[in-house]
Formats: sequence, structure tokens, C-alpha cells
Amino acid sequence: MKHNMIKISMITVACMALTTSAHATLKSEKVTLKGNMQVKFNKLPSSVDTLKEAFTEGMFYGRLRMNSFYWDWDNTAAGKDNRNLGLGASLVYKTAPLNGVSGTVGLYTSQNPFFRMDKDLVGQSKSGKDTFSREKVNSGGGYGLTVLGQAYLQYDFSKTSVKLGRQMIETVFTKSNDTKMIPNTFDALAVTIKDIPDTTVKLAYIGAQKLRDHESAHDVIAFNNGTGSTGIANTNKLSWTENDDSAVNKSLTVNGAGGTAKIGNNNELIVASVTNKSIKNLKANISYAAVPDVLSNLTLEAHYTIPVGDWKIVPGIRYMEQMDDLGASVSVANLGKDTTGYNNPTSLDSNLLAIRTDFKKGAFLGRLGYSKIADEADIVAPWRGFPTGGFTRAMAQYNWYANTKTYMARVGYDFGKADMIPGFSIMGRYAIQDFDDSKAGVGADSDVIHIDARQNIGKDLELKLRLGFIDADPGTTGKTDTSYNEYRVELNYFF
Repeated sequence: MKHNMIKISMITVACMALTTSAHATLKSEKVTLKGNMQVKFNKLPSSVDTLKEAFTEGMFYGRLRMNSFYWDWDNTAAGKDNRNLGLGASLVYKTAPLNGVSGTVGLYTSQNPFFRMDKDLVGQSKSGKDTFSREKVNSGGGYGLTVLGQAYLQYDFSKTSVKLGRQMIETVFTKSNDTKMIPNTFDALAVTIKDIPDTTVKLAYIGAQKLRDHESAHDVIAFNNGTGSTGIANTNKLSWTENDDSAVNKSLTVNGAGGTAKIGNNNELIVASVTNKSIKNLKANISYAAVPDVLSNLTLEAHYTIPVGDWKIVPGIRYMEQMDDLGASVSVANLGKDTTGYNNPTSLDSNLLAIRTDFKKGAFLGRLGYSKIADEADIVAPWRGFPTGGFTRAMAQYNWYANTKTYMARVGYDFGKADMIPGFSIMGRYAIQDFDDSKAGVGADSDVIHIDARQNIGKDLELKLRLGFIDADPGTTGKTDTSYNEYRVELNYFF
């Protein structure tokens, strides 16, 4: 009865949400907080003539934020209900450019004074895990997390920018994904070139990654499945010291223990991206990423705008080809190590096709999306640039497992843009996720409803409510019923 009532509630909420959408931004004097939570700097320090002025004429960008999470499983066999709260701030300082050279340093902190999981249960945390470090709690260091999130030198000349150090890198593969308390950043040399008309080239050599819930940088892809100390909260403590992203492939490990592929913890990620807008109404991109001797990925993407009266119809496509460079003799095809039902369990070869069509008019945005993963390997993407993001991915969902099909409808309305309710917008998304029933290592088929409601309060404060309702149907597959409801509340204040 409870399950049926939840389904009825989900359908009711969906019908309400499918008249609306959220894509508003918060714009202050200094910054703009975009709909994807990326921060754009509206006001930057002006160029100076002396080293002293480079520091005295620099600028600070402050931010206070709160993120709270409650995850309510419908089936206790799927996990333990969990809650997390992050209270914190960030302070970013940018020096003034001197002969094109400048520097940026960003300090971030997330504290968890209450509404949190007990120490022996932090491993049960889902979305809220990024408000603290599980490894730090596991080692007896407490919940508070204060890190150097950004620290890089920058050299600008003509329309080219070179950055060296810890930084955010936004490509189809890599994202800052700053939706919690601390952004996902990379220790890298990155170059952005805009000297070619209507073209943006991005190149990056990444030596390490620092996920949102880590104190220090770690390998870009290797999972640590060591069998050492048991710790407080995790019987396999070392799995939280390297790349433990939710989408990490747990068969690509530091030491090769337990029949996994040994790849060490000194891997690099190389990224190249070219975006071109030289053809009217067409935005095209080709991107390449490689972890040498492990895997590589070639992605083609295009979006074309078709004006139809007051409307804009924008069809888009993304194709990813994942290539195995590892040649493993052990099973690596499934992200979670269970390759039951996989045709070639020792290969990472795979591909992904995603298509979408946007319908835009004033404050309204509608979207229909579809994605299909080849019946080969799962797509490997632990860098927060979700392979199906912007097409079919809903909040907290991972739908790039082998032989997965997803159908998605999203609609929404920006009431502020329509001069109806200042600063208010709302978005509703409905997705049908069709996983492979024969693959034990992927989830059960599910319907997903995701709602975002956003209210800007003045120019500096934003309140955001996020709701997720997942109705899983394992049928006769023997898989666990992973139905759950998730509730998030966020506050962002810039100064």
C-alpha cells in the first residue's frame, strides 16, 4: 500500500511539474551563478604595471553556502536511509594581471555539525557524501573538510589563456560539478585558444584529480581496493583514498588485488576539445580524451537551431566511442566488477549514442531525449562530465551501463524571465531507464521524476529545492528494489 501511494504521489507531482522548468541564474555585481552551478566572474581585476599592484589591486570573491540531503529508501535491503548537512564557505582571490600573468587561489570549507550519519554509517551516505570526507571520518579525523580547491597561475595573450595548477576544467569529459560544497578540480596544465574565428580549442594535461569529498589530489582513474586496515566505517578503508567517484570503474585498481586490472596510481588524463560555430545556427564539437595504456574516448556532438516563428527548435546529437587500450586478461567491462551477462567482459570497448530536441520560447524550455549504450562495456567517466548529461541523465542517476536505454522528457518555466514572479523558476524531468535484465551488475528498470525549484532573493542569495522520486521495478530479475525518494535544500550567498 505504501509503495502504491508513493507511485500515486510521484505521478501527481509529475503532472504538476510538467508545466514548468528551471534554468534561471543568480547575477550579482561580481559573479553569475549559472543554472549548472558554474560561477562566471562578471568583474575581474584590471591590468596593472607593478608587482605590488598585482596584489593590492586583486579581488576577493566570497560565498556562503548550505547543502542538506535526505535519502529515503523504499526497501531496507537497498541501504540505510541517510542524511547529511554541509555548512561552509569559499573565498577566492584573483591577483590583477601583470604583463598577462595572474594567479588564483580558492579556499573551501564544508562543516557538518549536525544532521549527519554516525561515524560507523558514513559509508551508507549517498548524494550527501560530498559534504565531508569519508576517509577522514574513517581515520578518526572528524567531519570538517577544509581544502585548497583552486591554486593556479594564468598567462593570457591575444585570445589564448594558459593555466597551470589546481583548477576547474569544463569539457564534455571533465566538469567542476560544483553542486555541493566544494568543486571537482584537477592538477593540470590547460590551454584555451580562441584565436581562430568562431572556434574554441581546449587542451589539458591532467596529472591528478581532487574530487569534492577529498582533502588532497589522487589518481585520475585508479580505484584503490586494498585489503588493509578495516577502519571505523569501511571494511575496505583504502577504497576511499584514490578515485572513489560514484562512476569509477572498480576493476581498474592501483594494485590489481582480487582479480582486478593493475594500473597503478600515477595515471594521466589527456583532453582535447574543439568547438566550432562558423556555420550559422550550428554548434559542433569534437573531443578526445585518453588515459594512456588504459582507455581513450572520441566524442562527436552537434546542435542545430531551427527558428520557427517565435519558437526555436534545437535538435542535438552526441556520439561517444570508447576504445580499450588496456588489453586486460581479467573482467573490466562493468563499473561495479560484476560482468554477468557481458559479451566480452575483459574489454573496455563500447559506444554511446544520445539525441535530444529542445523547444524554446521565451521563458519556456522543453526537451525530449534518448540515449542508448552499446551492449559491450560500461562507459568509464569518473571525472564528473556525465556521458549522458544534458540528454537523458536525471539527478543522481547513472545510465551509461552497457545495453541501457533511457527516454527522457523535461519541461520548465522561468517565471522571472517572464516578469511574473521575480527570481523564481522551476523544472520537471521524467525519465524511463531501461537497464539490461540479464546483467546482474546494473540496476533494475526504473522511472525517475526530478524537480528543481529555484528562488533568487535579491542579487546575492539563492534558495533551491531539489526533489527526486525513483520507482524501480526489478520484476523477476532477482535484482534489488532500489526505489527511493531524495530531498535536497541549497542556499548560496555571494559577497
